Parts: sequence; C-alpha cells; structure tokens
Amino acid sequence: MPEQPWYETAPASSVRVLRSLRTYRAAEQAMRRRTRESMKMGEADLRALRFLLKSEAEGKPVTPNDLAVLLGMKSSSITIMLDRLTASGHIRRAPHPSDRRSIVITATPGADEEVRETLGDMHRRLLSVAAALDEDQAEVVTAFLASLTASLDRMSEAERPLRGT
Repeated sequence: MPEQPWYETAPASSVRVLRSLRTYRAAEQAMRRRTRESMKMGEADLRALRFLLKSEAEGKPVTPNDLAVLLGMKSSSITIMLDRLTASGHIRRAPHPSDRRSIVITATPGADEEVRETLGDMHRRLLSVAAALDEDQAEVVTAFLASLTASLDRMSEAERPLRGT
C-alpha cells in the first residue's frame, strides 16, 4: 500500500498555514515581476541596485566582486549587468579609493528616487499589515518565519529542490 501524501496526514491547520504562505509567495513574486517590468530591469539588476543603495547608506563601498558574491554570478556576467545599469543611468563606476586595481559602484541619485518611488508604496502596505499585529502576534510570526528559514538553510544540497521551484 502506498504511503499517504504528507498533506493528508498533516494537521489541517498546518496545511492551511503552508498554503497561505505559498499564496503570499506567489503574490510577492508577481509584485516583484511587475516592479522589474516597470523599471525595465531583471531580478539581478534590481537586487544589485537595492544592495548598492543599502551599502551606500551604511557607508560601505561596493565592488564588482561584492556584487558577484551577492548574486552568485560570474565576473563576466557582472560586467554585462554593470554595463546595462550604467547605460540606463542607474549606476556609476569610479576608481576604488584604496585599491588601484578595482572600481567602486554607486547608484545614481535618480536610481535611488526611482527605487523609492517604485517600491515605497509596496513597503508601506506591508508595514501597515505588520503594524496591525500586537507584540505577541508579531513574536509568533517572527519565530515561525525564523524557524522556516532555519529549516530551509539546514537542507543538504542533495535535498534542495531544483532552481526556480
């Protein structure tokens, strides 16, 4: 006799939680797709730009290698992405202040405004939902998401699902 699928033996409340999480993820992915389309950028471009803005706010210089590590991309792919972002007016390249062999990547002021304008409303909506939680609810949600994250981080390479799933 074949083994029952996990969702037939799991508590109904657990299945509802995971289905709700899947529904949220689908909505978030659709929103990110719309954001990328409105900004005419790929996922890696937008991630790189957000990282640049965050690093600049923290006073940390960013090199092409930093972006390669963050995005898990090869140097040649980073160069192509940086060429594209430079041509679109989103970034600037400058000599590194302490390493003559390297350059520093910065977002242009217009890019900062565009990201804030494009993502600001979405961030306000999400913050509004989170702000409606009382302290106990926020603690439960935070602990739940941290546990999910830790569970996925512990998966061995052999257990990891195929990319894009």
